[in-house]
Amino acid sequence: MVEDIVRALGYGTLGSRLKRIGERLQAQTQEISARTQELNLPASHHPILAALDRNGPLSIGSLADAVGLSQPGVTRMITKLKSDKLVEGLPDAQDRRVSRVALTEKGQALVRHLQQTLWPEIILAVADACSDLNGSLLQQLSQLEDALKTRPLTARRAAEPLPAWKDMISYVEEAR
Repeated sequence: MVEDIVRALGYGTLGSRLKRIGERLQAQTQEISARTQELNLPASHHPILAALDRNGPLSIGSLADAVGLSQPGVTRMITKLKSDKLVEGLPDAQDRRVSRVALTEKGQALVRHLQQTLWPEIILAVADACSDLNGSLLQQLSQLEDALKTRPLTARRAAEPLPAWKDMISYVEEAR
């Protein structure tokens, strides 16, 4: 068996390790998402919808800040969300040169659906995968990778009925 060099080099490859874990989480989230929604919306687009839901219309720059991504990356996501008619561009009331992105009625309906189905399920599944982590950061990353390999998010189904979204927000805030 070939040595996992990213794991073996520890802090020297931390960025690669975090990216690998993030990609695994997104792929497993995508699998769950495919079961719960009609749209084939990439998991990476969900934070954009959540940011618009929580903050209202935002400029691309503010949206990029809210989700911690580059403006070109956010612009590509917005283009896809516009083509799916989930968001729309609105002129800024104070500066007509600035455009704000807002959820459409269809986007608002999807967010409400995701808040009742997918988002709580993902939060609870990831929390379950992280529940037994202990030790140093590198040890916890190893434990998380092993947990996601042994029992992916798709196998970590939350008990029905799922908690209400407002309760999930409190749960997330307490965990921070």
